[in-house]
Amino acid sequence: MPQLDPLIFVDILGIIAFTISGFLVGARNHLDILGLMIAASLTALGGGIVRDTILSVTPFAFKTLYPATALLIVIFLSFVFKIHRFDSLEKRWLFVISDTIGLVAFSITGALLALHGGYNFFGVIILSFITAMGGGVIRDILINQVPAILISDFYGSISVIVSLLLLLLHVSNFLNQTSILLVAIFSIALRLLAYKRKWHLPKLTNF
Repeated sequence: MPQLDPLIFVDILGIIAFTISGFLVGARNHLDILGLMIAASLTALGGGIVRDTILSVTPFAFKTLYPATALLIVIFLSFVFKIHRFDSLEKRWLFVISDTIGLVAFSITGALLALHGGYNFFGVIILSFITAMGGGVIRDILINQVPAILISDFYGSISVIVSLLLLLLHVSNFLNQTSILLVAIFSIALRLLAYKRKWHLPKLTNF
């Protein structure tokens, strides 16, 4: 029996968490069925599609079966089990951990593709950020609200930290599977700690 590639498993986990997140945002904004599907799809796959467009390649979600399959299954189950009626689902630790793993995995993917493409430090940061956050930003703009990453907790900062660490490892010639795994573990732990401690970046009103 063939084994599931760990990277694919992590990617699917991220798609599941992001799909649920987009579905819940759509439900809270009273979108219709099509709107819910669009919100969920954008959140899960939008960032990767924008990233691949920048890289001038066919979007990964358009040429590989499992991203769309995972997305559609989660959307279907979300309707069947009416997950929008569960109180504070996004604050439950199982969801937070899954979402964090997806966030870090997508951030790493974007940064590595940028490094492989020879992008400078700014390109690496932006591509990492877009891969993890781009779909959610597009979703929030469509429903006419301030993107959540601009006003939420330490969430968006994780992508920047991931990209900077990978860039530093690349420049130092220490970028390999082991160092990437260590970056992933550190970033996941940092995000979970920030969530538990309720860390936020300072706002202008605090100065």
